[in-house]
Amino acid sequence: MTDKKLKILLLGDCRSFKLESYVPELKRQDCEVILASVENGALEHHQLNRRGPIKQLHYTFAAGQLRRLAIEIGPDIIEAHDGNYGYLAALALRNSKLPINICLLGPDIIIAPHKSIFHKIKTVFALSHAAGIVADSEYLLSETRKLAPPKQSMVAPFGIEERFLELHKKDYTLSQPLKVIVPRHQEKFYNNEFILRALAPLLESDKISLTFSTTGSLATEFKAKTKRLGCPNVIFYERMERQEFLKFMSSHDVYLTSALTDSSPVSLIDAMAMGLIPVIVDTPGVKEWLSESFALTFRQNDAEDLISAIGKIFENKVPDDIRTKNLGHVRQKAIFENYVTARIEHLKRLINNR
Repeated sequence: MTDKKLKILLLGDCRSFKLESYVPELKRQDCEVILASVENGALEHHQLNRRGPIKQLHYTFAAGQLRRLAIEIGPDIIEAHDGNYGYLAALALRNSKLPINICLLGPDIIIAPHKSIFHKIKTVFALSHAAGIVADSEYLLSETRKLAPPKQSMVAPFGIEERFLELHKKDYTLSQPLKVIVPRHQEKFYNNEFILRALAPLLESDKISLTFSTTGSLATEFKAKTKRLGCPNVIFYERMERQEFLKFMSSHDVYLTSALTDSSPVSLIDAMAMGLIPVIVDTPGVKEWLSESFALTFRQNDAEDLISAIGKIFENKVPDDIRTKNLGHVRQKAIFENYVTARIEHLKRLINNR
């Protein structure tokens, strides 16, 4: 490939906060980016038409429109930002010489292929037609290989923008009650209802407060359950701009996630950078990113173990330097701008090797 500006046709959910960071950074690093999306959001994009009432079929029915858009735009490469868009790209452009790169999310590989034979066929089809993939952990790449070995791959966490490291907490004094944030979406996969039920005793005794997001398909149902349970000290926040959210996150003491499986979630990296104490469910993907020296862990769906992990914070059994260690870990391994630079080089290799 010559030194001309890289032209990327990017496919993804235009409501995604990851794309809100990724698209402008690609442009800042001298790429031409055209985003196409089945969803409708504020990020500038080409709208791919949604046809029919079944969401999963929207990606199938958009194939013809995407094929025409690719011919019109003439990109150097197609990049799909999750498994659904990887399937759409493969379906639309399987007979094209355009290379396809798929940026995989954990559920694309760890959850989706096991839902049904149809989901597995879709996943394998997408992977088989990809020139390369991006995974945020070796664990995710290993699980991908079990379905369809990628031709080329890149492994790196998404990371946090370097300029936001200055928002790291200035005061490590713990709040009373302890302020715990659970920033994962309200989806079954993230298992937030378990957290609510498991920590109800700590909420009722005014030892902690819990902060949840209002995003996700189950948000209305989750808020209703919270109200029925009568849990005090539960706070909800609306979607925010990224810098505003990071400032909001840094006002908390603890980051908590109980996702059924995980890799290296951006929210965890954000929390480490902001100076929160991570309390995370013990899963293989997260272990790769963290060790016991960086976070407190608990067993999946084990309420007593979760309360025990939180209890270590009350009992001052958390190392004094956990926050500075975490900040150093992020600074060394997960700076977003470096990730995008490496990802651009990965895309260029795919183009040169086609």
